[in-house]
Amino acid sequence: MMYIQESPKGDGCFLCGSFQDNQDEKNLVVYRGNECFCILNKYPYNSGHLMIAPNRHKPDISELTDHEMLEIMKLTRDMKELLTTMMKPEGFNLGVNLGKSAGAGLVGHFHLHIVPRWNGDTNFMPIVSDVKVIPQSLEDLYKEFKKHL
Repeated sequence: MMYIQESPKGDGCFLCGSFQDNQDEKNLVVYRGNECFCILNKYPYNSGHLMIAPNRHKPDISELTDHEMLEIMKLTRDMKELLTTMMKPEGFNLGVNLGKSAGAGLVGHFHLHIVPRWNGDTNFMPIVSDVKVIPQSLEDLYKEFKKHL
């Protein structure tokens, strides 16, 4: 609830803001590459939910360079392996939502989601209470990433 109640709701791109701010722990940026970066999702579908995004603000995959595309895929592979080591998930959802009608919460900055999954990780809470239970704080998870990187 802290993130929902206290997060500033601005018109700017939170990915660009987090990348440019250079306060990685505050912004939950777990890794910076040459072309792309990796950030914990402040509104995760599951524990360990990451987003991989290009450093440049580009709205569509068709506007990314070959170098950006390659780094996004390498970083996706590496972060999936790191999550496997850290959290022992039984599966993953990897996904991109292009456009509001496709479910994109952030339309202007291309990003790829990595969501660790476990058998039975969905329970009655989302159905009955419209609430998702996340068992680990983002701050603790961020520290765990930094230990492994």
